[in-house]
Amino acid sequence: MRFATIRTTQGLRLHVKGSSGYVDLATSTGDDSLVSINGLIAGGAAALDAARSAAAGSGPEFTGKDFAPSTPNPPRILCLGVNYAEHAIEGGRAVPTWPESFVRGSGSVIGAFDDLVKPSLSERFDYEGELAIVIGKGGRYIRAEDAFGAIFGYSVMNDGSAREWQHVATQMTPGKNFEGTMPIGPEVVTSDEVDVTDLAISSTLNGQVMQSARTSDMIVSVAKAVEFFSSFTTLRPGDVIATGTPGGVGYARTPPVWLLPGDTIEVTVEGIGTITNHVVAEEGAPTDWPWSPLGAKTSNL
Repeated sequence: MRFATIRTTQGLRLHVKGSSGYVDLATSTGDDSLVSINGLIAGGAAALDAARSAAAGSGPEFTGKDFAPSTPNPPRILCLGVNYAEHAIEGGRAVPTWPESFVRGSGSVIGAFDDLVKPSLSERFDYEGELAIVIGKGGRYIRAEDAFGAIFGYSVMNDGSAREWQHVATQMTPGKNFEGTMPIGPEVVTSDEVDVTDLAISSTLNGQVMQSARTSDMIVSVAKAVEFFSSFTTLRPGDVIATGTPGGVGYARTPPVWLLPGDTIEVTVEGIGTITNHVVAEEGAPTDWPWSPLGAKTSNL
């Protein structure tokens, strides 16, 4: 099944892809707990059965900014970095033998067709097309062979990165958490509908393909990613795992290619969908803000 969170006059409401268009799940089933993706996941097998029945119906079509983030309020966004060998090599790094990881906050999440906000404090704003895992049952100490039983579904995301903020210190967190920089969507596709072990993934900037790879190229596979993160934390229903980006990012090109206002960036994962975002400048930021990683690292201390 395919689920989309839609912006309506009643607020954000979960819809299931129907025989045509999208069906409002809570309205169709009479169960208000199914108004959100987190409510659906919490409802378990019974909620999925209700959604399957609702999917036999039909509803309106939606386009563009009707689509909210496919997971509007994930409890956590756990991210793998440098998870494709080509991406490691293009950045001048050895291929990792241990997973690189960091955490994003939900404040950076936007919809699949929303404007992607270039931070005013970044002159090196970059794209990273990725496959996103949405955790279902979750749990702790989940073996790789059991990982798919812990997954609810998958989505498409762009891990928009302010590179100077990412690289100025040893931790990636600041460069990965500017507001309005992580589109995800347009749907969550359930794990029984798609085999994610070998899917094409690509990013296209202003009509030019910049990234092109397959999920089988990952260093840490989807199953191993679940196993790794569940080693040190209990994966919760609705958590998102970002699986890393292929080679072809902007900072590794000669000359570098940075996202600028007016650009359009698309990310496609085969069988799951495409997100398309127009880059805009951040509004309302102060012009005299003291922190700038482009200067000396200690200039503000």
